[in-house]
Amino acid sequence: MKSSVEQKYNKWIVVLSIAIPLVVALLFGVNLRKLGYDVKPLSFLPPIYAAINGITAIVLVIAVWAIKNGKQKLHENLMKFAICLSVAFLAMYVAYHMTSDSTKFGGEGIIKYVYYVILITHICLSVIIIPFVLVTYVRALAQRFDKHRKIARITFPMWLYVAVTGVIVYLMISPYYHY
Repeated sequence: MKSSVEQKYNKWIVVLSIAIPLVVALLFGVNLRKLGYDVKPLSFLPPIYAAINGITAIVLVIAVWAIKNGKQKLHENLMKFAICLSVAFLAMYVAYHMTSDSTKFGGEGIIKYVYYVILITHICLSVIIIPFVLVTYVRALAQRFDKHRKIARITFPMWLYVAVTGVIVYLMISPYYHY
């Protein structure tokens, strides 16, 4: 039986899991400069949000270490920090794409296919991870730690993959940015 805390947040989990990818997809297609707004391209953001992805990966690994070593409060704080980092990443990512032209990957041969496999899996999992993170967090909030642990075993590797591949995608495409 679900706790009242879980029931309270389930609607929000569904709404956010649908709304976030839709809003990002819609805003991704909006370029304020092309619409005539006098905004400067935020071309300084990609290395910052790539670094945020890297920090998120480190925070996730430390958070798992913390819980495995009985440091529940540290784990809790690190996970809240990881969620904040992911929100900051998302805001910067959208802001960059709303003010800058998309960068095309310029690599050729096998590296081009490697890049697109990493990019596509990164994008797909970045959408899929949203409800997993939210459900995992709410189960901890509801103190349903048995259920929290069960889903966290799925959430952690997916979230870690998204964070790490975010850095890899940036490193692979960074030579093609026009600053």
